[in-house]
Amino acid sequence: MDKKRKTQTLSEALVTRGVRMTRQRKIVLDLLENASGHLDAAAVLEQARRTDPGIDRATVYRTLSLLKRSGLIEELDLLHLGGKGHYYERRETGTHVHIGCVGCGQIVEFPTRLIARLEADIQEITGYKVESTRVEVAGRCPRCAQGQ
Repeated sequence: MDKKRKTQTLSEALVTRGVRMTRQRKIVLDLLENASGHLDAAAVLEQARRTDPGIDRATVYRTLSLLKRSGLIEELDLLHLGGKGHYYERRETGTHVHIGCVGCGQIVEFPTRLIARLEADIQEITGYKVESTRVEVAGRCPRCAQGQ
């Protein structure tokens, strides 16, 4: 995966913005920071409770909302594969396309420089300053395409 170098952790970024850091909030932030894949709110809650069984759903949702408002994470619907809800990832994950398998629901990140070129074209032609671009592609992974 083509990841950009992170300049600050999520915790550091929030503290810089004057947000009070609670122990439970830090658990949620660390989870998101170190996630190897895309997590939905239920997965964040489940994993956070492994560290602290007292973390409640409201803490997770408030923290996700705070991170979104602060521009630190993206909320992705990832084609709502398998009826799933929204997923979250750091905004600084690099330029990539999300490819979702309509068969098994697997999500793959495809690194590409094409998005940067698209954003440059949009800015040049329209004058818009692009702040966020998302591209999602639906298809069948090699395994599902072979009928396995």
